[in-house]
Amino acid sequence: MSVNPFQPKPFFQDKNRAFWQLQSVGWVGAFALRGISGLANGQPLSFLIPVLISTVTGYSLTLMMAVIFRTLLKQRPFVTWTVSILVVLIAAAIGAFIDAWVFSTQNRGSSVMGVQLLLGAYYLTVTLMFAWAALYYAINFYLTVEEQADQLQQLENQASSAQLAMLRYQLNPHFLFNTLNSISTLVLLKQTDRANAMLSRLSSFLRYTLVNEPTAMVPLHQEVETLKLYLEIEKMRFEERLRPEFNIDPQVADAPLPSLLLQPLVENAIKYAVTPKEDGAEISISAQPAGEFVRITVADTGPGLNALPPRPNMSTGVGLVNIRDRLSQAFGERHSFDTRSTPGGGFVVTIELPLVTQQA
Repeated sequence: MSVNPFQPKPFFQDKNRAFWQLQSVGWVGAFALRGISGLANGQPLSFLIPVLISTVTGYSLTLMMAVIFRTLLKQRPFVTWTVSILVVLIAAAIGAFIDAWVFSTQNRGSSVMGVQLLLGAYYLTVTLMFAWAALYYAINFYLTVEEQADQLQQLENQASSAQLAMLRYQLNPHFLFNTLNSISTLVLLKQTDRANAMLSRLSSFLRYTLVNEPTAMVPLHQEVETLKLYLEIEKMRFEERLRPEFNIDPQVADAPLPSLLLQPLVENAIKYAVTPKEDGAEISISAQPAGEFVRITVADTGPGLNALPPRPNMSTGVGLVNIRDRLSQAFGERHSFDTRSTPGGGFVVTIELPLVTQQA
C-alpha cells in the first residue's frame, strides 16, 4: 500500500495564512448574517449596500487593529489591555460614524438622525469590535501556550536523550578495562597473534558503538550480532570455558530495543558464572514472542545467587541498575525486568519489551 505524500498540516502552522483566512471568513459571515437577517425582516435589496460598506469598514479597521495588537503583545499586561481597550473604542467610533453617515445619506427623509442614529451604530460596532479583539487575543494566547508546550516537550526530550546517552556511556569503561587488561596480559606473554586478533575485534566492536547513537533503538537481530562480536572477544580470554548459545525466534528478530542493552547482562554472566568455575559455564540468550511482548532471557549455568562472590543485586552494581534505568527511559511502564536464581545453580535475567515490528 502506497503512502499518501500529502499529509495534513496544522491550521496554525502558517500564522499569516491562518489570520487572513479567519479574517476573510469571519467578515464574509458577518455580512451574510446581517444581510439575510435584514432581508428576512422585509428590507429592500438596497439595504445590502450600507451593510457591505459597514463590512468593508470593519474589515479594514480590524486590519489596523491587528497591527497595533501585534505590537502590544510585547508590552506589559497593563499597557496591553489599557491601550487595546482604547483602540477598540476608537475603531468602533470610526466605524459607527461611517455607518451613520452612509445610512443618513441613503435615507435623507428618515426621521432617525443625529445622536440617536450614531449611538445605535456605535453600540452594534463596539460589540462587534470587542468580540473580534477577544477572539484575536484568545487565539494568540492559545498559540503561545502551544509554543511553550512544544518547547517544554523539546527540553524534556533533550533531557531524556542526555540521560540515555549517559547510561549508555557507563557501559564502555567496564568492558574496555577488562579487554585491555586481557590484551596487556597477552602482550606480556608474547602471544602477539592473539593480542592482534583481540585488538581487531575490539576495534570492530567500538566502531559499532560509535556508529550508533547512544539513544538509538536497534532491531534485536542487530543487537544479537553485536553481542556475538563481544563474545568472540571474550572467548579469546576464556576459550572453551565460555560456551554461548543463541535461540532467537525469527518473529521477534526486528523488535526494537536500546542498543547494547544485553551486553552488560552477558558481561555479568561471564564475571559471576564463567570466571569462578574451572570448567566455565554456558550462557544462553533467547528471545521469544509473548503475546504483545517479546521475552528476552539471559541465563547461565554458574553458581547463582548463593555462591561467592555474590551477584550484584538491583541496588548495587552499575550493570543491572543501568539496564533498568534504560528500559524505563525507553518504554516507561511497558516493560518488565526480573532476576532469579535457578534451584540447580545458575542465574536468569528475563526482560519483556513491547513487540513492535516494522510491519506494525
